[in-house]
Amino acid sequence: MAWVEELFAVRDAKDQKAFAAIFGHFAPRVKAFLMKSGASPDLAEEVTQEVMATLWRKAHMFDPAKASVSTWIFTIARNRRIDILRKQRRPEPEDLPWGPEAEPDQEDVLALQQESKQLAVALAALPDKQKDLIVRAYYGDLTHSEIAEQTGLPLGTIKSRIRLALERLRHQMK
Repeated sequence: MAWVEELFAVRDAKDQKAFAAIFGHFAPRVKAFLMKSGASPDLAEEVTQEVMATLWRKAHMFDPAKASVSTWIFTIARNRRIDILRKQRRPEPEDLPWGPEAEPDQEDVLALQQESKQLAVALAALPDKQKDLIVRAYYGDLTHSEIAEQTGLPLGTIKSRIRLALERLRHQMK
């Protein structure tokens, strides 16, 4: 089947028949892919639904020159799974301890201040393109996919620049 034509029908006319065909073909495959990567059946089902909803909403972002329909769909699924794993690693507000915290040692405060200054200097020394992506990822708390959507840069470019920037920062922080 010509999946590109089906996806363009979704993009151009919000064609429900075309979407149903894409959904019927790809949803079970996406769910199986997610389960093979360690997701529970319930989580895989939930993520699959989100992936298909994303496909419906963002069909205009598909570019056949960059990827096939299946690659695009499975990339969305992979990125959504990563987003969920990241979210699971962050404590929810109710899991955080409440009440007064013990005062940190003055030595720790000074060390943290020094490291913060050193990081600021190292960050300022990065090329602007790398610095912008680091700020968006770590200070703006954006995923690589969200940065790609905001900047229009390919996801691979974003990952490469962030990886190079982190390597430079690690080297300067030694």
